[in-house]
Amino acid sequence: MGLGREAQAGRPRRVGMLEPELDGRTALVTGSARGVGRALVLGLAEAGADVAVHYYSSEAAAAATAEEAREAGVDAAVVQGDVTDPDAVDALFADAEGGLGGVDVLVNNVGDFAPRHWEDLDFETWRRVTETNYYGTYLCSRRALPGMRERGYGRIINVGYAGTERALVYPKNFPYFVAKTGVLMFTRMLANDTMDDGVTVNAVSPYVVENSDEFPAEAPRGRWASYEDLLQVVYFFCDEGSSYLSGENVEVDGGWIPEAL
Repeated sequence: MGLGREAQAGRPRRVGMLEPELDGRTALVTGSARGVGRALVLGLAEAGADVAVHYYSSEAAAAATAEEAREAGVDAAVVQGDVTDPDAVDALFADAEGGLGGVDVLVNNVGDFAPRHWEDLDFETWRRVTETNYYGTYLCSRRALPGMRERGYGRIINVGYAGTERALVYPKNFPYFVAKTGVLMFTRMLANDTMDDGVTVNAVSPYVVENSDEFPAEAPRGRWASYEDLLQVVYFFCDEGSSYLSGENVEVDGGWIPEAL
């Protein structure tokens, strides 16, 4: 995803993509050293936001992503921490706020995945999948919210999974589906609880994204979701024109419907 903007001439825009005006805003994307998170944090930088690139163990990749974000003419900080640990979450937000200011846009992207039958998962894997997806979303949102309320502005965007609206419960990767269902419920609860605070809380839920380690036999519409498909939805939720939309879930799945169980 090419970055860079001409001085005083505005940012280059992707043809056909909504791009919100985020100059003066700060965005934190969890798990943004690589993959989907990297694409989203670079897209937010391209829209003008100063960005915090978060990582758990991929320090070099996070540093490279931050350097690429700076090519868009914005500030970028690198923050580290385990999103399942409340103290680590406090520390990574403090680092982001110290380097960039208050977090205006939070994208909860971190979430482990375990594409195996539930009986083949050891407890540690089960726990990690549940905690990174659900607890991480909760802890980061809880930490970001007071500052958003104080400033009267905030965008929380949670990454879900297509099919949670239909209570998707396959035996394979079961704790992931359970956690993502919790993320959707949390999204709607928090949207209701922040309706008078200038904060919106929404979810973007892909089926299979282009960087997946495992692809089903057939792709809806002949392809998998691209990073830009997800970024388009993130842009939409960040746009000032979407300030009345909260508690929504956009499934980026090409029209896929889970098989009947």
